[in-house]
Parts: sequence; structure tokens; C-alpha cells
Amino acid sequence: MSLSIDIGKPSREVKFLLPRRQGDEVREWARKRLGPDPNSDGEGDGYRVTSLYFDTENYDVFHRLGSYGRSKHRIRRYGSSDGVFLERKLKTGDVVVKRRSLVGLDELEFLDRERSGQHWEGDWFHRRLAARGLKPVCQISYQRTALVSATALGPVRFTMDGDIGVLRGGRIGFYSSQHAVRLVENHFIVEMKYLDEMPGLFRTMVREFRMVPQAVSKYRLAASMLSFGVEEMAA
Repeated sequence: MSLSIDIGKPSREVKFLLPRRQGDEVREWARKRLGPDPNSDGEGDGYRVTSLYFDTENYDVFHRLGSYGRSKHRIRRYGSSDGVFLERKLKTGDVVVKRRSLVGLDELEFLDRERSGQHWEGDWFHRRLAARGLKPVCQISYQRTALVSATALGPVRFTMDGDIGVLRGGRIGFYSSQHAVRLVENHFIVEMKYLDEMPGLFRTMVREFRMVPQAVSKYRLAASMLSFGVEEMAA
């Protein structure tokens, strides 16, 4: 049985915000029952993730206006890779569907052009940005622990993100995180991903550690900290 959850197919996602001590305990519990994500950096079960998030001039994504409230567009980089993923994440309730394409870091310059060329792998992303008036607004980086397993209910994935930092970003590209502002310090954001029904492994984890699901969005936390859309909210 495959350990991977198909990016293009609907899956369910439940998130938790855990204090550091509880998070450390949960991670050790999970490591004894799941294996490292095959995409880890080869030094265990962790890797660095850096994402550039997009929003409109009026921060319609942040304010969840209309269809903007159901989708996020971002460019994601793992570690110092020369390849990056162009992603659109659609979420309805706890059901998530993603579309993404791998392109070269040097190809991001195509996104700054009026037309990128239909034969480029990222043309669909370029057209979505233009159609929805999306521009880069911030960069979020964090250290991720990723674990996977095959269960009777299908593949499952557990991730824990910490050391989360955010920077304003007004251009398409990646910045040094040296001066990033910290988000949810001394906490981890945990995500459980599965197909239809939460498997017993995750139900046991939630029960033993008394974990309470929360709607935790790194982008919304970052936008709030950077005061995106404050004027519109006060109006």
C-alpha cells in the first residue's frame, strides 16, 4: 500500500496548536508508530519549508471574501532546492484538494511577465494569479517533522511545524529568514491528513494527549501579525 496521499485527490485535514512540551511528547509518540516521510532531507524525518503567499491588494484571501475564502495560492520551496512548487490549495470544511507543479527556481521570473507562455509548466498558475489579481505579500518559513504510514483506511500523514517565521514580501522570490518575525513561539502546529475516516492511530493520539482541533492558518496568523487589511477591518 502506498504511503503517499495523492496531491490531486480530496483528503481530510485536521489541525492542532500544541504547547512545546506537549508537542515534543506527541512527536515522540508518533515517531514510534509512523515512519519518516520519503521526501525528508535524508537526515531523519524533518526539513525546512519556505512558502511565498499571495493575496489581492485588498487582502480578499485574508478576509475570506467570496471564493477567495476557499483557496490559497503559494510558491513552496523545500530546503535550498533549486526546484519549487507552484500550488493552489482549495479547502471546503476539512476537505482539501491541491494542484501543484514543479518548476525551476530560475523560472519564477516568468511570473513577472504579462504572459508567461502556454508551454511553460507554470502557465496555469500564472493565469490564476492574473485572473484573481494576486500578488506576493509574505514569506513564511518553518521546520517541519513529517511522518507517514499505511493503514487499513489508506495512507496517513502527520506533520508538526515549529520555528515559524514570517517576512513581508513584495516580489516573487525568496528572502533570507534571518530577520523573520516569530509566529506562535513555543508552540507547534500539528496537522493530520487522511482520506475519508480518521484512522484509529490518530484517534488514539488525540484521546491520549487530549488534543483539541483548531482552525490554525499560518497565513492568517502571519497576516494578522503584519497588520494586513487592518484598515479594511476597521472600516
